[in-house]
Amino acid sequence: MEASSITKDTVKPTAKEAHLSVRNLNVHILKNHILKNIDIEIPDKSITCIIGPSGCGKSTLLKTFNRLLDKTENVTITGKVLVDNENLYEKDAEVTHIRKKMGLLSQRPCPLPMSIYDNIAFGCKIHGTRNKKKLDEIVEYQLRAVGLWKEVKDRLHVPANKLSIGQQQRLCLARGLAVEPAFILADEATSALDPISSKHIEELFVELKKDYAIVMVTHTLRQALRIADYVVFMYLGEVIEAGPAEQVFKNPRRELTKKYLEGAFS
Repeated sequence: MEASSITKDTVKPTAKEAHLSVRNLNVHILKNHILKNIDIEIPDKSITCIIGPSGCGKSTLLKTFNRLLDKTENVTITGKVLVDNENLYEKDAEVTHIRKKMGLLSQRPCPLPMSIYDNIAFGCKIHGTRNKKKLDEIVEYQLRAVGLWKEVKDRLHVPANKLSIGQQQRLCLARGLAVEPAFILADEATSALDPISSKHIEELFVELKKDYAIVMVTHTLRQALRIADYVVFMYLGEVIEAGPAEQVFKNPRRELTKKYLEGAFS
């Protein structure tokens, strides 16, 4: 990674122990039971891929990890999502504090309507970093971390939407990393990208798992086979099987998992 060329320890994120547990999580939207009695552990410093057919609840589960369902009408959520033993759904849980722990990469890149530089500095400023020199160092470090520095170093103050789609997605990843989250959440993060850009994002995830827990929703089974350390297979709102990728892919315990992996349904 390019970031290795920066020796400023003051900007390098400190590796964090990340513990995420889901306990008896249920999500209802109107009368529809979307997630059903979810119990899983997300391992630290690993890539966890959530797989399953369309409409099985993968993205909904991911959204519960940083409370993105809060503003959805007619949603009822019960159970617990525990980050370092803090239940995100306690009545007095502080949402800004929670979301700082979760760097989110969406299906399509969503750069803020501002410059490349300001996209990365924005979250840092919200969380109290105002020193210009410090911000400059963070911006450079994170752009190097996602392999963008050489491509954009001479145009940091141009609008971020002038970048290609693949570059925008890497910028969004850098923006999320800048606030030093414990987790990277990726919801179909490569589905809108060309093959070269997709490969670049996958390579970044493999490198970044040294310091982060990465949770990735993917419809592409081949992608999960390439990069997953841990797999959660969902069907109709339930977790059918979860475990180390090698075990799930080579010796699934459940017949439904085996049929999905064989392509009996998608």
